[in-house]
Amino acid sequence: MKLQQEAMKVKKELENTYIEAEVNGLVITVNGEMKVEKVDFETNELVEWLSDKQKEALQNAIMEAVNKWVKKSQEVAAEKMQGVMAQMWMGWMWGAGGWMGLPGM
Repeated sequence: MKLQQEAMKVKKELENTYIEAEVNGLVITVNGEMKVEKVDFETNELVEWLSDKQKEALQNAIMEAVNKWVKKSQEVAAEKMQGVMAQMWMGWMWGAGGWMGLPGM
């Protein structure tokens, strides 16, 4: 129970931790859980030919695309880890004394 409370506390802290990265006036703000919170063109250096409406649409598209990428990469990583965990469990068996590793595992 205490471990679960600690995990929730860390999760909350990560949700409220923000990291910004800026390149040529494009600023992307990401929280500690790797979710893009905001995309903003602070200068028009990269988007001087766009209207305000187009600029906003581009900011939203960047945010959505990066968030989809992060979610998909997390799903792929979780899937690969399931395979590793399954292999680890295959190396164990239930014996008279409880769980024990198989020879060579």
